[in-house]
Amino acid sequence: MAKKKKSSGPQTIQNVEQTLTKTEQFLEENYKSLLTGLTVIVALVGIFWLARIYIHKRNDEAQSQIYQAERYLEMDSINLALYGDGNYLGFLDIADEYKFTNTGNLALYGTGICYLHLGEYEEAIDFLNKYSKKDKVIGSLAIGATGDAYVEMGDYEKGISKYLEAADFASNSFNSPIFLMKAAELYELNNSYAEALKIYERIKSEYPESTEGSSIDKYISRVKLLMK
Repeated sequence: MAKKKKSSGPQTIQNVEQTLTKTEQFLEENYKSLLTGLTVIVALVGIFWLARIYIHKRNDEAQSQIYQAERYLEMDSINLALYGDGNYLGFLDIADEYKFTNTGNLALYGTGICYLHLGEYEEAIDFLNKYSKKDKVIGSLAIGATGDAYVEMGDYEKGISKYLEAADFASNSFNSPIFLMKAAELYELNNSYAEALKIYERIKSEYPESTEGSSIDKYISRVKLLMK
């Protein structure tokens, strides 16, 4: 014979009432703290969204300025690209006036490239290092340009290091072989033929269909002769 299930109705109601009483007491005792916390959260969310709207607006303004600077850079009008023409800002002012925007960040890269062209290598390195490398392609170009600056200053070791870093950062069949070739050629200039050979063989293995990869056999043959 099945046992009769005990009724738990009154006890359950009592437990619920006790829980509600405790909750009410907690709310009464912590009302001000909870209200303050909620107010802070709402305020932070509001500030966050206002900041996003403001930065988005500033970024649009910066984009309207940087277009002309990029055109000047393409035309090799380096001073105009860097300092502006009186109507449009140059990379230097865009980077300064539009901080925290994507376009302001891109202007740091442009500034570094301009200084590199002007032969002001320490300034170039400084701005290229400030550029936040979110984009793989431009990021690798920035690292590689830093390598160019070090080479121009006679520091081949740092130049090679930056070229290899740029190749690894890009990890694509266009940028990577270019920087690997630069590193290998510097190793050759330094008579480090074994290191150069490793890089040439890496290009042949990893990027055979690239422009550099299509003619890499002659570099491999040359460096092997030099090693004898």
